[in-house]
Amino acid sequence: MPDQPRESPGSAWFAGLELSNVTQVIDVRAQPERLREPGWWVVVGEFEGPVRAWRFAQAVVGDEPDGAAGPAGPAVPAPAAGASWRSSLDQEGYESAVGAAREQIREGEVYQVNVCRVMSLDVPDEPDARSLARVLEAGNPAPFAGGIHVPGREWVVCASPELFLRIDGDTITSAPIKGTARRPHGLGAKDRAENVMITDLVRNDLQHVCIAGTVEVISLLDVEQHPGLVHLVSTVQGTLDPDVAGADDLWARLLDATYPPGSVSGAPKSSALRIIDDLEPVARGPYCGTFGWVHVADDGTVRAELAVAIRTFWWRDGVLHFGTGAGITWGSDPAQEWAETELKAARLVALATGAGGD
Repeated sequence: MPDQPRESPGSAWFAGLELSNVTQVIDVRAQPERLREPGWWVVVGEFEGPVRAWRFAQAVVGDEPDGAAGPAGPAVPAPAAGASWRSSLDQEGYESAVGAAREQIREGEVYQVNVCRVMSLDVPDEPDARSLARVLEAGNPAPFAGGIHVPGREWVVCASPELFLRIDGDTITSAPIKGTARRPHGLGAKDRAENVMITDLVRNDLQHVCIAGTVEVISLLDVEQHPGLVHLVSTVQGTLDPDVAGADDLWARLLDATYPPGSVSGAPKSSALRIIDDLEPVARGPYCGTFGWVHVADDGTVRAELAVAIRTFWWRDGVLHFGTGAGITWGSDPAQEWAETELKAARLVALATGAGGD
């Protein structure tokens, strides 16, 4: 992808970080060496594969970046007349997909697969991305919240609780989430089994880019509290192989080893992706991809924090989108999995459209 004109408008924000003035955008898979150039970058990866990085000329780093404070305006302008949220899979269609996924598990094709649906709302006028981010921050704070708005090019607001990849020097960390309930006592054996399967998958992914013997599970099945629900979270960490860490194509190697995130695909990942392609009627887009920042210092040192892009809104061509899904195992009940997708979506969709979050 060619560089975009320099000094083009655009902004991005994360906790303690405010970026402005987009100078270029690259295709990370085609030009991984570009992401070794010093500066601040924002990565937007779509689940189906395209991963772009936007370079920003200006950065403010602090506890509360300029422009991040202040009252929130309306999160989303009025939808088109008579418009309401629609889903790529209705309840009947989703439960049927869960049943089909369980059949694939019974046949031994896969152990676990994430089945998702994309919700859409006609919003002809471009929403204020920063206002939506503030509304979500107030009503649904998340550890990996952020957003990017490049007029006419990119519009993503993320309230993700899940770490995909953190790079700090030669240390790489991932913290997959699997298992969701309203309260801790609602987390059962199925949730724990699902988390262990995906944690093992992530451990295997990281072994492709790390020094042998350094990848370890540093926490397993931690219970994390988030607004309106709880998750099971495990953390996997390793030391990057020097041949990978120092390579010009570092980011191509990382993506080849780990992308898309295991927690939103399934295990084995290759089989899960095939099943997802068969069962889901629309592309996920940025949902279940990745979103976050990369900083390359003048001496070439890389720091990065990329989230799994769940709890994520994106706006394109007059339509606001939001994705939700659930991990399916043999122990899944289709109606309960549908209810989990409703639970994950309800609070954020209500906040976005001004219906409250309780």
